[in-house]
Amino acid sequence: MVARTLYPEITAYHTGFLPVSSLHSLYYEESGSPQGQPVIFLHGGPGAGVWDNQRRFFDPAFYHIILFDQRGAGKSIPTAELSENTTWDLVSDLEKLRTHLGIERWLVFGGSWGSTLALAYAVTHPEPVVGLVLRGVFLCRSSEIAWFYQDGASHVFPDAWEKFISLIPPAGRGDLVAAYYRRLTGLDEALQLQAARAWNAWEGSTVHLFPERESTTEDPLHTLSLARIECHYMANRAFMQSDTALLERFPRIQHIPCRIIQGRYDMCCPMTTAWEVSQALPQADLHIIPDAGHSAFEPGIASGLVQATDDFKKLFD
Repeated sequence: MVARTLYPEITAYHTGFLPVSSLHSLYYEESGSPQGQPVIFLHGGPGAGVWDNQRRFFDPAFYHIILFDQRGAGKSIPTAELSENTTWDLVSDLEKLRTHLGIERWLVFGGSWGSTLALAYAVTHPEPVVGLVLRGVFLCRSSEIAWFYQDGASHVFPDAWEKFISLIPPAGRGDLVAAYYRRLTGLDEALQLQAARAWNAWEGSTVHLFPERESTTEDPLHTLSLARIECHYMANRAFMQSDTALLERFPRIQHIPCRIIQGRYDMCCPMTTAWEVSQALPQADLHIIPDAGHSAFEPGIASGLVQATDDFKKLFD
């Protein structure tokens, strides 16, 4: 397969805020073709927010590209808010945004946590989903959370892991997610930020197959919102009734075309989950990128994602 590159940079032609509760308002933006095929981009984290380069996975001449910041993330307000912030609130928000924009059906594109939300949305509202593009698949099961935050990835990145656990006294390391959650939701703002930096640094050290140079700039609000919201979801297992809750509802979406792009050496969301999802969905087409980790912007994964959105154009002819 010929390697693909991202589409050129574009700007949004419309931005706005959508009130979804008495507390939360979501930032959203539209780019590409106003009359094109709608595609909704679901960011990761949860809590990561969207940024400009994420528009570039889609042909702007063909797609009506919609990006939005989930509750508490990015430009959505209030920042880093955990109240009324569950998977099912976000699923409801997607329907409110779709209705607000007057969209009948759309392609749903999500990576990492975004893949979890994409699947949760699809099994709840299969009718508007014309197709799924998933990357770094994650179901937020207990085993997946334990792999990344307790015992698993720690064996591959012991140097970064040592920094991650250093904030927590040895007696409190039996449940690191709970220990971090207490610090991220406590009253000590300095400790909140310290914990957020350590939480994000651990994740950042694992997302690329070949580590990138660390950024020297920091937005404290983004640092805090990502860590707080992400830990909130991990501590509550994404508010799922059980580890198999999503898989049990897959019969509702077996007719929906699905492309999965998965890095072979993804340490955040190991490939076993993508494999299980592909086996459970007859329409799923799993593409394993042999020389990639987790990041959507590693060359092989970015190429696979652009190829996927281009291939989906054929469904809309």
